[in-house]
Amino acid sequence: MNIALILSGGTGTRMGLDLPKQYLAFRGRPILSYSLSVFEGHPLIDHIVIVADKQWRKAIDRWLRDEGIQKFAGYADPGETRQYSIISGLKEIERLGGAGKVIIHDAARPLVSDRLITSCLENLDGCDGVMPVLPAKDTFYLLDEQGMASRLLPRSLLVAGQAPEAFDYGKYYAANMSLSRDEVLKINGSSELALKCGLTVRTVPGNERNIKITTPNDLTLLEAYMEEENEGSGA
Repeated sequence: MNIALILSGGTGTRMGLDLPKQYLAFRGRPILSYSLSVFEGHPLIDHIVIVADKQWRKAIDRWLRDEGIQKFAGYADPGETRQYSIISGLKEIERLGGAGKVIIHDAARPLVSDRLITSCLENLDGCDGVMPVLPAKDTFYLLDEQGMASRLLPRSLLVAGQAPEAFDYGKYYAANMSLSRDEVLKINGSSELALKCGLTVRTVPGNERNIKITTPNDLTLLEAYMEEENEGSGA
């Protein structure tokens, strides 16, 4: 069984708005609904669990009905950090009976594609985790403790991670449960925890259009990407 864990508990403070970015209306739909529809229609996804604050669940229930989401299996409470929100979602999946694979996605990434979901899940065979990545385009330097550039980092070895990230559910759940509170609080990315616990993480090509809505400028970029998609499809 493959379960999609959608992280929708963020507050979206960098948008400078009164509501979280994943609930902003974009082209008449909340941003959250775009990724939900993709996971709903994907043949490899069996169920969807959403991490969301209780105050938003009535609205999400309405959006689920509007989008015809049938794979929704339950909510989990947000945690104090992104990783603790993931742990909350994993515990909800455990309560539901567990899974073979879990694929973790940010609700604020509305342009996730069927192809990327398939790539993450299919490449999970033979390893413990899969992370989409983009190659580094800029020049990167390592700084010393005084903020001085100490050496150039080889661009060919640097990548930027994206979501969704897929994991062997049992191994990833156990890895999360094995860490102390202080260790979990220091985690910034889903795969970072897997690597810290000795799990193997394969990388697959990401998608530059799979942006995370973080600032108002990202909405402008999202509009441009969607216009290009509409033109390409003849809509």
